[in-house]
Amino acid sequence: MNDNHCPTCATSRRTFLSDLGMGFTGLALGSMLHRDGISRASELTPSSPTDGQHHLAPKAKSVIWIFLSGGYSQLETFDPKPALNRYAGMTFEDTPLANPLESPLHDKRSRAVVEKVREKFAKIYPLQIGYRKRGELGIEVTDWWPHLSTCVDDISFVRNMWTTDNDHAAENQIHTGRHKLDETQPSIGAWVTYGLGSQNENLPQFVVLGGPTRADTKESIDSYYLGPKYAGIPLALDPNNPLPYGRRSNDVLAAEQRNEFELAGKLNRLAAIEYPEDEAVKARIKSYELAFNMQMAVPEAIGSSRETTQCQQLYGLDDANTKVAGERLLAARRLVERGVRFVQVYPSPYGVWDSHRALKKNHASQISKVDKPVAGLLKDLKRRGMLDDVVVVFCTEFGRTPAVEERGGGTDGRDHHPHGFTVWFAGAGVKRGHIHGATDELGFHAIEPGHYVTDMHATVLHLMGLDGRRLEVPSRKRLDMDYGKPITEILS
Repeated sequence: MNDNHCPTCATSRRTFLSDLGMGFTGLALGSMLHRDGISRASELTPSSPTDGQHHLAPKAKSVIWIFLSGGYSQLETFDPKPALNRYAGMTFEDTPLANPLESPLHDKRSRAVVEKVREKFAKIYPLQIGYRKRGELGIEVTDWWPHLSTCVDDISFVRNMWTTDNDHAAENQIHTGRHKLDETQPSIGAWVTYGLGSQNENLPQFVVLGGPTRADTKESIDSYYLGPKYAGIPLALDPNNPLPYGRRSNDVLAAEQRNEFELAGKLNRLAAIEYPEDEAVKARIKSYELAFNMQMAVPEAIGSSRETTQCQQLYGLDDANTKVAGERLLAARRLVERGVRFVQVYPSPYGVWDSHRALKKNHASQISKVDKPVAGLLKDLKRRGMLDDVVVVFCTEFGRTPAVEERGGGTDGRDHHPHGFTVWFAGAGVKRGHIHGATDELGFHAIEPGHYVTDMHATVLHLMGLDGRRLEVPSRKRLDMDYGKPITEILS
């Protein structure tokens, strides 16, 4: 008999004998895996990792992905349309412009149920704030962004984004590329860390600050078939307890804990001999080692108190209105500075940008909370020379309709709008002070070719030196749309 493998079964002879002779090791590790909710390889088979090598010359080392949940209005932020004031109160049919509901793009890019009849009779809603041309190129930004407006010369705006989900599952779609009716895919943060691995063995590769907390939004940070090692790890900004269950109990001495981890490490290494192909076990071994190292590294990394007063004020930490967003964005800078690959930041609570009613009040309030902190991040990265190594992405799940939200008799809000919206990039490998793409005169449709959300993913991967098509996982068929195409027009 072959000493390495039984020809009639999937279990190696070595593993079979090891299960008999060293079964207690498997039982001990199995108990830990079961306690932590991790199944054996027969139930969960994560993908084998790549070799961590770049596919092309990288421009960036890390990503800060800023996500505003709920759907900010492209019209009252970075793509103001004077035609909305000119035709305010008219239906789309009343204007001399082409009716956007009759455009072939409307149905081509819509997969969710879009209530076309209601939209047909909705009246155009005027801009709720003024705007001005900013920076050397005169980029239009609304007056709600006094701080970020000073940074436009470092930003590339992409004004022709589109997605297909007309509901808030689009929040997951912009991170995974898939509509909720399709098989879920790993998030962009998981793909980056899967492709490149870690730059700091004491910190997670993929960190999440500020969310998500609901089960139906966690797809945005999950790794799925890539395996648990590559999923986003939410961290709190309490330096005394940044990670749930990641702090040594007060009744356990440091030496005792170290002995426990050393014992677990020995059991893990024996288990690795027993189950050399069990990727779930390998991932869990890594997580135990990381958890131990993180107890010291994470509190230091997220500690804003270690920054100068001037730096804290730059992010707005001295103002209760901007403090939450400021702390999260400052922590993001400190994390990428220490080698974290991907930091996904939610500077605002879940869904707060969803402005079906009182858009003017909502956006004025929410922007006032993030404007200074986001500008502070860009200025801080620039003065430290980190815009040469870090790419910043600023996005939301979709835009808002040019017409007024009329459901329930509404008169002062905008509905969900997947057909055209604006995101922006800044930093490593990205053109500065640049506008790419456009929506039509009413801000309805992203003008062809337009960019589906996975083009954002492809752009980030490209900047990180990765080709998404070379991150293929055996037995996992991906759609051509999943890969996207880099937005080369914004690349420097």
